[in-house]
Amino acid sequence: MGQNTLSGETVRSLCETAVAMRQKSYVPYSHFRVGAALLTEDGRIYTGCNIENAAFTPTNCAERTAFFKAISEGCYKFAAIAISGGPEDGELQYCPPCGVCRQVMAEFCTGDFPVFLAKSGTDYEEHTLNEVLPMRFTPANLA
Repeated sequence: MGQNTLSGETVRSLCETAVAMRQKSYVPYSHFRVGAALLTEDGRIYTGCNIENAAFTPTNCAERTAFFKAISEGCYKFAAIAISGGPEDGELQYCPPCGVCRQVMAEFCTGDFPVFLAKSGTDYEEHTLNEVLPMRFTPANLA
């Protein structure tokens, strides 16, 4: 598991926010709700939920929704993300980000970026981006 410098209260709040964001999901097809809370280096939190589409390809994940909201407002430096997911009427899982979301994280975050997989504010797993996406492709590969 990764190590971070965030306070316990910050992690708890981030995880609780991700859990709460699940309720805003639009999931008429999978019935699998995901919420995300993205912490910027300056302390702001951007939230996201998954938004499905009948054509499937236009579907957007909670993590990317949060990243794109932050980036569209000029934020490019991130401190951590919490992700919460599970079936609409079932128990929460330690829900890892999909491959596309991991690649978006790799564009903006360093390898030690904390990724919290949350069931609640106190029940979560902590990983780093290096752990969830080893050997990632980054802008450095294009240099």
